[in-house]
Amino acid sequence: MLFISLVQVAYLVAFAAMHSLLASKQFKGFAWRIFGPDMDRWYMTFFTIFAVITFLPLAVMLMLFPGRKLYVIRSPWRWIMVGVQLLSAVWIVKGFADSPHRFSVSQQLLKSKEAKPLMPRGVYCYVRDPFLIPGLLGMLMTPFMTTKLLIAYLLAFVYLYLGSLHWETRLLAQFGKEYVDYQKKVPRMIPWNGNQCPWANKK
Repeated sequence: MLFISLVQVAYLVAFAAMHSLLASKQFKGFAWRIFGPDMDRWYMTFFTIFAVITFLPLAVMLMLFPGRKLYVIRSPWRWIMVGVQLLSAVWIVKGFADSPHRFSVSQQLLKSKEAKPLMPRGVYCYVRDPFLIPGLLGMLMTPFMTTKLLIAYLLAFVYLYLGSLHWETRLLAQFGKEYVDYQKKVPRMIPWNGNQCPWANKK
């Protein structure tokens, strides 16, 4: 079982490394030189499909070799937890839908003085990173837990946190002072400061 655990950890680390490579500005610049402006239309779709396909082997390993059971939450509490997971998933989907400033390859490759205005919208009027807390809630609200799943969740959260720091650095390079001003107004993870995009409600 120790061997299986090491394989699962190694696979998750390799998955994170490949995911980071494809998300890096250097790789996107390389792909842009080959494919040009058409890349903006398909890169995010390719990135998502690749992530799902490469995650499936880990999911299968966790199903076949879950490890020792730590707990199982019974009804009705399990359905409350599943409900929180669904709400977290909706928030994450909204984060993708409201994020042209985060996922436009052409904009990421520009210098801050050449980039379009930041103009955050939707969930980005409340938090700068709408993925970290919902991701953590999705894991914490799992109505059962095993040793191997716990290890996978711990590694996944570390990766999410480091990825969040990486995004902040990238957006600072992309938008410069405009993003610094945005950081001062909008909290990073917890939406405690209300809507900070007054223009979003203007007709």
